[in-house]
Amino acid sequence: MTTTTTNGFGRQATRELRICVVGDDLVAGVGDPRSLGWVGRVGARTTRAEGPVTIYPLGVPAETTAELVTRWGDETRRRFHGAAPDECRLVIGLGHEDLRQGLSLPRSRLNLANMLDECTARNLPVFVVGPPPAPEEWRNAKICELSGAFADVCLRRSVPYVDCYGPLVSHEDWLTDLAAGDGVHPGQAGYGLIAWLVLHGGWHTWLGLPES
Repeated sequence: MTTTTTNGFGRQATRELRICVVGDDLVAGVGDPRSLGWVGRVGARTTRAEGPVTIYPLGVPAETTAELVTRWGDETRRRFHGAAPDECRLVIGLGHEDLRQGLSLPRSRLNLANMLDECTARNLPVFVVGPPPAPEEWRNAKICELSGAFADVCLRRSVPYVDCYGPLVSHEDWLTDLAAGDGVHPGQAGYGLIAWLVLHGGWHTWLGLPES
């Protein structure tokens, strides 16, 4: 997957895999005292055996999928500038902001579908991480429905989707971590759980890399 080329000084230059991760507060790692979030933890466990891997976390607080649709294309083009097409990857990290701001389920589905379809048009491989659960049962009913809708959009397009809701909704460590913080953002343990789900959700296979 990674090849070498000769730079202007006659030295071999290794081609670098670039991964942009777009989404809201959870992509930014808000609430993590180590400032790693799940993105940093996944990056630390991603093998570099075949060459360098650079991950660009591009989280925006309180961002809905409607707002994400308007910025992700420009954000990624700027980070991918100068890279070969087969070196570029996109990860979409989804949260709860659509529910907080009253976006309808069909609108949330359409926003994700539009992003995935544009990725197809750009020949850009994409990987989607779904929203995790909240501590309140009434919110979780809606998050479950939203996660199912996102999963269906990905399934129809053969895009990898990591379900964070199902494995964590009754997970004691997840619930304890949320309760210790603001009830919205996890801490070290919670972000570690999301990272585990991503790493075991086909991450290295999607990247075309051996397991670390």
